[in-house]
Amino acid sequence: MFSKVLSFLGLVDEEPRQENREEEHEEQAHQAQSDGVVPLKRQGTVVSLHTQKQVRVYLAEPEKYDDAQAIADHLRNRRPVVVNLHKTSHETAKRIVDFISGCTYALNGTMQKLGYNIFLCAPENVDIQGTISDLISEQQQEQPTHNKFQSR
Repeated sequence: MFSKVLSFLGLVDEEPRQENREEEHEEQAHQAQSDGVVPLKRQGTVVSLHTQKQVRVYLAEPEKYDDAQAIADHLRNRRPVVVNLHKTSHETAKRIVDFISGCTYALNGTMQKLGYNIFLCAPENVDIQGTISDLISEQQQEQPTHNKFQSR
């Protein structure tokens, strides 16, 4: 083992020791047979099944235009952001949406409207499937057009 470390570091030339390796394998096989265990010929490779990193979604409620830069920073760091603009004035909300949509476009991301003044901005590493507006329009079609409190 020590000689392997030295040869790995380049301090000693590695000499093939095929005879010693064969003797070691024979000893291991003999010991395993006496224990009733059959040795495997090849070693397996350990592979992690959890290759995807957990994605965190940032929730933002900007109150002023200056808060939009923090949202852009999260997008640049490849984190999706849900933006709730209910606390902002109409003009400020419009400016924030313009800025964030430009940032999202520049980063090859996507932006979707989830509801009134609520947007989802996702970088290119996040895939968004489906749309909320389709679900809302389907629910509105299923509801009757008359109100039960209206006089008939």
